[in-house]
Amino acid sequence: MAAGYLRHLAGDTIEVRSAGSTPADTINPAAVAAMAEEGIDITTQHPKVLTTDAVEVSDVIITMGCGDACPIFPGKSYRDWQLDDPAGQGLESVRPIRDEIRRRVEALIGELVTVR
Repeated sequence: MAAGYLRHLAGDTIEVRSAGSTPADTINPAAVAAMAEEGIDITTQHPKVLTTDAVEVSDVIITMGCGDACPIFPGKSYRDWQLDDPAGQGLESVRPIRDEIRRRVEALIGELVTVR
């Protein structure tokens, strides 16, 4: 959802990579539905494993509880967003998570775009 918002709101101003330390096999259908309510289609995305190379070439790394599984490189900016996991939850439970992700993505865009 975060990558979907970032692509939607920042366009090509910010390059987005999305991956997880233990990704699911498919995108959560409730997350797809929640994002569709916002006019954002994430159905073409698929869960990917976080690679060391992806972290190494990134300037800012947003984690959501990956802990020691995430590679650490000096000089990178790391932010850990503690959020409820939408996995296995219905649309009603995913909406507040989606809304909090949007709030954080908007703040991140504001920070990154003014820095550049």
